[in-house]
Amino acid sequence: MVAIGALGLTGLGLADLLRVRAMATQAGRPMGHKSVILLFLEGGASQLETFDPKPDAPSEIRSPLGAIPTRLAGLQFGSLFPKMAQLTSKMAVVHSFTHSDGDHGGAAHWVKTGHPWPPPFFGQSGLRIPQLVPSIGSVVARAKGPIHPREGVPTYVSMRSVNGYEGDDAAWLGPANNPFRLGKIGSNPMLADMTVKLPRERLDDRVALRQRLDALQRVGETSGVTASMDDFEKQAMSVVLGKSRQAFDLSREDAGLRERYGPGLGQDLLLARRLCEAGVGFVTVNNSIDSKDIDGWDHHKDIVPSCRIMCPLVDHAVSVFIEDLFARGLDKDVLLIITGEFGRTPRMNAKAGRDHWAAVSPLILVGGGLRMGQVIGKSDAHAVYPDARPVTPQDLMATCFHVLGIDQRFEVHDRQGRPIPMIYSDGQPISELI
Repeated sequence: MVAIGALGLTGLGLADLLRVRAMATQAGRPMGHKSVILLFLEGGASQLETFDPKPDAPSEIRSPLGAIPTRLAGLQFGSLFPKMAQLTSKMAVVHSFTHSDGDHGGAAHWVKTGHPWPPPFFGQSGLRIPQLVPSIGSVVARAKGPIHPREGVPTYVSMRSVNGYEGDDAAWLGPANNPFRLGKIGSNPMLADMTVKLPRERLDDRVALRQRLDALQRVGETSGVTASMDDFEKQAMSVVLGKSRQAFDLSREDAGLRERYGPGLGQDLLLARRLCEAGVGFVTVNNSIDSKDIDGWDHHKDIVPSCRIMCPLVDHAVSVFIEDLFARGLDKDVLLIITGEFGRTPRMNAKAGRDHWAAVSPLILVGGGLRMGQVIGKSDAHAVYPDARPVTPQDLMATCFHVLGIDQRFEVHDRQGRPIPMIYSDGQPISELI
């Protein structure tokens, strides 16, 4: 069984638990069958080693890994994506996804919120201010209500961030709209104390659960975060003990299908599919590897051996997910987005790697009831800049809103009560998909 991070509340500040229930009743409405999964390639995957390989470019530009044909005429993928290459009729591949922030934190903030971060203080990327704008998932939680009013599942779930880049949280929308976190615990010191560490057979022990809830309440009271969580106890129990818990339990899946998905990312995507079926509206799957030998997708050196590790994992897990999605008829209801915070420099560096490059980033969309089997936009001959049809993070956010049925003019209020539009006038759903 997949461990649930914190009574389903690891992303929620205790002071907001009572508010969550009220919001779910007053503002929330069922998500229906529309959901978005963001597969975020933490560290920034290279466009040249993934979905825009430029095999005719000079040797210092093109990928040493080579290119392979896909099912779409004229489209080639990096050679480590043979399974996904056979499924391009079920994808929309964007070759012109672009922004201008080459810092990990700022770029992740831009892609995950649709809004840029200010430049680092004095040009130092390590001196960062907190997240400024709510994530797309948090905006969805605000628009729909953070808890599904019928199913009891969270509207917004985030999985496995290794690097902890900014962009997943609710900012001034308040912790009630933070994600329900699965996987690595973040920087909030309360989260370690909020983790339910009970074996499955004890989860039905209401006495033990009550003791744990009481302990959580004492943690909240002594930290000054909340005075009481009793009025929200039923909702908490529904996440841990009730119907909504079943969505998090991969043991309920067919063993053969679980094996087919494979470990790691495969299980994450299988869980994401289950969560969407249960009513979750937005799932972020942060993909990386926490290892001394490889820094996720941040390939400043030795990009070829690093990609030989990372790319096949994505190729397999995503291809199985796509086949499963279409076999179940969920391609009309669930949108999968694959991207990272930026791409990589077209020219190899002296360490046989590629550095940060935001002007062209990998982007693939699958499902969501959108038009598949096409390439959108074009990068120039060396994948340096968009050559046609630039697509921005605002456009991606607007496309998510379109799929989820959220008004493009949707506004949220900041701490001063000022209305803030989430989509600027120049942000539009990607028209080729509609």
